Amino acid sequence: MTRDDERLLRLKQQRSKEAIDLAMQARWQEAVDINKEIIESFPEDVDACNRLGRAYMELGQYALAREAYSRTVQQDPYNAIAARNLRRLSDLGESDSAEVETDKVEPHHFIEEIGKAGVVTLYELEPKENRARMVAGDKVQLKVEGSVLSVENSRGVYMGKVEPKYAQRLIRLMLGGNQYTASVIKSTMDLMTVIIRETYQHPSQVGKLSFPPKGLEEFRSYVSDKLLKVDEEEDESGYTIIGGDEIEVLPEESEGVDDADSDDE
Repeated sequence: MTRDDERLLRLKQQRSKEAIDLAMQARWQEAVDINKEIIESFPEDVDACNRLGRAYMELGQYALAREAYSRTVQQDPYNAIAARNLRRLSDLGESDSAEVETDKVEPHHFIEEIGKAGVVTLYELEPKENRARMVAGDKVQLKVEGSVLSVENSRGVYMGKVEPKYAQRLIRLMLGGNQYTASVIKSTMDLMTVIIRETYQHPSQVGKLSFPPKGLEEFRSYVSDKLLKVDEEEDESGYTIIGGDEIEVLPEESEGVDDADSDDE
């Protein structure tokens, strides 16, 4: 490898890191610009094409996102990331009028801490067409409706309901003054999971855990400097793309939270 080749490789790595950082901060237009620069210099960089497609999707520019992902497929016909997101774009339809989400990904929200946070699966989901814009890392809102705990996107659009075995306890704690945040862990055609985190415990709720653990175990971090990579062989994976890999937050095992049937009240 010549010195010029080494210099170009270092430049590509530096610019790719900048593009990933911009995506983590939800600075999507800047992410578009820098990925386009990378592609101009490295036309066969499928990672940059995928990142460009993600940035265009976040901006609601679906036609341009299709072009970016289609460019990936032309160079790499078996690229799972591009294929999944082209399917997602098909679900979204032809409109380019989507509202832009500006909330940046905050990795600390994806640390499942004993008693304070847990991963839950939603049921009675909205149709996939209405959920297609939701990706891992998006913030959602919890809404109490009687004995039901619903999840809405940032615009107040219903996404699904929290399983009753978790909802009943969380509703009691929320009515008692506790406060929570929630973010999408995984969003596919048939599944949506979110992580719910206690951010404030009311004095009247001291000693009552939001997610009682099954046993003594250390909390697991699902995020380091980026969200965890997902296995590209899994057909129903989520859609989030920030770096070169398709990534999403997933529990390391299926028993990430307690079934919360027992009550410590």
